[in-house]
Amino acid sequence: MKRSAIKPSRKPMARSGFKRPEPGVFKAQLERNTQTQMRTRAMKSRPKRVTVADGSKYLAACRGEPCYLNVLCPWTDWADPTVVDCHSNQSKHGKAGARKADHEFTVPGCGRCHDWYDNSGAPYELKCEKFDNALERWATRRARKMGLEMQEAA
Repeated sequence: MKRSAIKPSRKPMARSGFKRPEPGVFKAQLERNTQTQMRTRAMKSRPKRVTVADGSKYLAACRGEPCYLNVLCPWTDWADPTVVDCHSNQSKHGKAGARKADHEFTVPGCGRCHDWYDNSGAPYELKCEKFDNALERWATRRARKMGLEMQEAA
């Protein structure tokens, strides 16, 4: 067919069932998007977690130290080769369920004392007392070793 043979339709086109959104609806949607963006920004600005590198400073300070728990071994000034960092088992130090206490609450302990602290049937109060005494003695030595006293004084 030739183009001239097709006559344009004089009827107006049928309208679809879709309507234009009212101006207020778009504004409400825009506000929701803004709120979502604000929440996303708030989530990104959470406090910094302690990294492995930060915690390893506390753990490294325990190396080369004598046992501070002194439950099954006598107090000595020589470094026992079995000394490891013993984390607190008290909830006031951050211990909960499968979560270890914060690295700040560790003391150097020999293998036998560490095993007594974690696995023996000794009363919990006795374990807490021994650990708190060890932590009190160790905190000043650790601060000197890590140079924390100089930072706090400044």
